[in-house]
Amino acid sequence: MAPMTTALTNFLQSLMAIGTSLLFSILAVFQSFFDLGRESLSSILKLGNSIVTLALELFQGVFGFIAANFLALGVLGGAYYLYTLREQKKGQRVLPKKSS
Repeated sequence: MAPMTTALTNFLQSLMAIGTSLLFSILAVFQSFFDLGRESLSSILKLGNSIVTLALELFQGVFGFIAANFLALGVLGGAYYLYTLREQKKGQRVLPKKSS
């Protein structure tokens, strides 16, 4: 009877080892899918960051130049407006009324 019990115990231990290995394999497959998704998302975000950085570095000079020109035009236009406004006020002198 002892060899039968030993054989049955060995068989059940082997089945438990197979089941445990199968469970760990399934968990490893799910973990690999999770890691694949995480790494893919990380790579996509890094690619987007690289593209934005590239665009900013390439066009920084152009955008800065355009913004500086608009600022200069605004300052010069404002100064000209204030100058002409002051000159118009100087030209509107009150003339004495002629008595008839």
